[in-house]
Amino acid sequence: MSAKISKPIIGISIGDINGIGAEVTMKALQDNRTYKNFTPLIYGHGKALSYYRKLLSMEDFNFVQIRSLDEIQHKRVNVINAVEECPEIIPGVETQEAGKMALEALKMAVEDLKAGNIQALVTAPLNKNNINSEDLKFVGHTEFLTEAVGAKKSLMFMVAEQLRVGLVTGHIPLSKVAQTVTGEKIKEKANLMLQSLEKDFSIAKPKIAILGLNPHAGEDGLLGEEEEKVIRPAINELKDQNKLVFGPYPSDGFFGMVHQSKFDGILAMYHDQGLIPFKSIAFSNGVNFTAGLPVIRTSPDHGTAYNIAGKNLADEGSMRAAIYLASDIIQYHESLVEEE
Repeated sequence: MSAKISKPIIGISIGDINGIGAEVTMKALQDNRTYKNFTPLIYGHGKALSYYRKLLSMEDFNFVQIRSLDEIQHKRVNVINAVEECPEIIPGVETQEAGKMALEALKMAVEDLKAGNIQALVTAPLNKNNINSEDLKFVGHTEFLTEAVGAKKSLMFMVAEQLRVGLVTGHIPLSKVAQTVTGEKIKEKANLMLQSLEKDFSIAKPKIAILGLNPHAGEDGLLGEEEEKVIRPAINELKDQNKLVFGPYPSDGFFGMVHQSKFDGILAMYHDQGLIPFKSIAFSNGVNFTAGLPVIRTSPDHGTAYNIAGKNLADEGSMRAAIYLASDIIQYHESLVEEE
């Protein structure tokens, strides 16, 4: 795109149109004051938004349909069609057609993100089941984005105001966690978290807690050896590099005693260890941020929620927080460039 933009553009991939993605996106953008610092561009289909506008009685939600980014209007919600024909919309029902459109919207948005045509991407929830095929093994947005931008590593980073939880291992079976948790992996993810806290969240000298893998953090080897043989040595190496890392902490007592308030970030060993407490504490405003990439990507911390799709029951708080966080990171990155 040749024309100089007057405001950053935040792309939003619509996700599964039979889930709550369209609803939470429209609700989050309904008040135009919420995007005074950026221009929203929804990758999906105008017919899908028109459908939900009528179904949810959101007559105040307005958007402009564009065919290319050259037509973008900076004081409006813009929508670009990712597929030629919008598939049939059946709220709460998983269909292959909806999965295809979700994937095409994501691919289109990612290409614009890589090209610098948009300054950040917010991904609405999709369904892995109706996206996966023989040609594509889709395990999650984080992994898809990491590969798409050619990054060798990234961090799944769950963020909500003062609570920030990262994962050493992400979307893998629990049976494979112990063998995947290595000293090198812990150091890699801890460094990504520390760098992101400084670069993306403007925290000087961030301090992070690292959780153990086993119950009671291994109980000095009685309940597992990973803490003493893998996790603690990795922490000590990081400390030798003057990094402010502490642990390993038993995860149940750590959150039970609200120790998270003492740290800028928490590194969990596996998906549910980190996300169960995170979503228990911050489900309504939590954001999934992919740290360590050369691009900015955020997402709400919930799924498609088929059970409430189309019923006007979805809470847009997490989607709004994801959009705000993307905008905040854009502004912070721009301020760093200006300082240089």
